Amino acid sequence: MKVTPTAIPDVLVIEPKVFGDARGFFFESFNQKAFDEAVGRHVEFVQDNHSRSARGVLRGLHYQLKQPQGKLVRVARGAVFDVAVDIRKSSSTFGQWVGAELTEENRKQLWVPSGFAHGFLVLSETADFLYKTTDYYAPAHERSITWSDGELNIGWPSSVTPQLSAKDAKGDSLATADLFE
Repeated sequence: MKVTPTAIPDVLVIEPKVFGDARGFFFESFNQKAFDEAVGRHVEFVQDNHSRSARGVLRGLHYQLKQPQGKLVRVARGAVFDVAVDIRKSSSTFGQWVGAELTEENRKQLWVPSGFAHGFLVLSETADFLYKTTDYYAPAHERSITWSDGELNIGWPSSVTPQLSAKDAKGDSLATADLFE
């Protein structure tokens, strides 16, 4: 597996080694020992999630203030533009974001540690998005920062018009959101 730090060193792009031929392919999508070595500590995942979304669906920017979730995300079918935003006020990269295109072809994964808001925009006709979390979903503690916050100035691909849920359309700005210390 190849591990590449992003402009925010805590967020990592992980590329599995793929073995393929005319019959198809095989790759190990997760290995606890290799993942722990990559992030430099033991990370325990407690939940796996799978979402399917249509072109243009933008989910996020989500986080849980209590029971914060680290997420290991990937795309099994389709393509998304995936974003992590550092919302730890004490961090030297507070308010910065990184984005990566995750596709079924490139098989890249993104490690988004707790303390980050996370979201993605579907670029293909549909996308199956898979992610492991380090804590359980806790709707009472879920928060959302608006995807279009001017302070963050995220460079979402302009080739797709975002479609938002009512909840995501009401996201807070970074300036007014509940954040991590």
